[in-house]
Amino acid sequence: MGKMYAVTWYDELDSTNNEAIRKAGSLDNMSVIAASHQTAGRGQRGNAWHAEAGENLTFSIFLRFRTPSDDREGSFPEIMAADQFVLSETATLAQCRFLKRKGIDARIKWPNDIYAGNRKISGMLVENSLNGKYLATSVIGIGLNVNQTCFPPELPNPTSMSLLTGSHYELGTLLGEFMEVFTETVLMMNGIPHEELKELYERELYRKGEQVMFLDISGRPAYLPANPVMSGNPGGRSDETYFTGTVKGVSDTGMLQVMLPDGTVREFGFKEIAYVIR
Repeated sequence: MGKMYAVTWYDELDSTNNEAIRKAGSLDNMSVIAASHQTAGRGQRGNAWHAEAGENLTFSIFLRFRTPSDDREGSFPEIMAADQFVLSETATLAQCRFLKRKGIDARIKWPNDIYAGNRKISGMLVENSLNGKYLATSVIGIGLNVNQTCFPPELPNPTSMSLLTGSHYELGTLLGEFMEVFTETVLMMNGIPHEELKELYERELYRKGEQVMFLDISGRPAYLPANPVMSGNPGGRSDETYFTGTVKGVSDTGMLQVMLPDGTVREFGFKEIAYVIR
């Protein structure tokens, strides 16, 4: 099988996701937009993504899906809009698999971060477009900390591949290696039932089966970040409360399932709770 993806590199972009969205009409399925430097990198819910120019991988993968009104050649099989969390499952699982092959024990911190130990090594922003009840396109933006070893003090708990392995990486080669793993994983997604994919995702879920302290941030304005709260520097508001629970898994729609001390299981959406990391 030939290579399914094509990479276009830019010295500088505002955001690789923005560029992929701007060019969505002309991009082929599995097109990759990569930038040495982003001037306005974005994370979840408008959070900024900080990356030293030329030191890390910042890129977006464009996916196109068949819909009843668009059956162009090369598109992936149709996915219902209600099932779009499978893309987060697939992309985070691919990142874990890639990092493990590089000797880094990575885990998926729900919903879209990758952690090595208690430190964040990668983040992701998925932006989808719909055609009625179907997923039309997806832009999967990934920021992977690679060679950077010093980070801004406002970032709570960053790490990088170089910090963890002591190696220096050539970014173009590394992106090609990642895309090979991503291609394997997305093809697997299209060939197995969702329950099996979900099981693989949950197997890599950060702190699954462990009792965790959370902060209830459901009353926090949407523009404020939902970063993990560091113990000793909680930054919580007076109307936000702490609670403990055991991470059980994720729902089919991507909600985090937490068993509370009384034995009940609640489901939480993004921006409703934050991990407290000691």
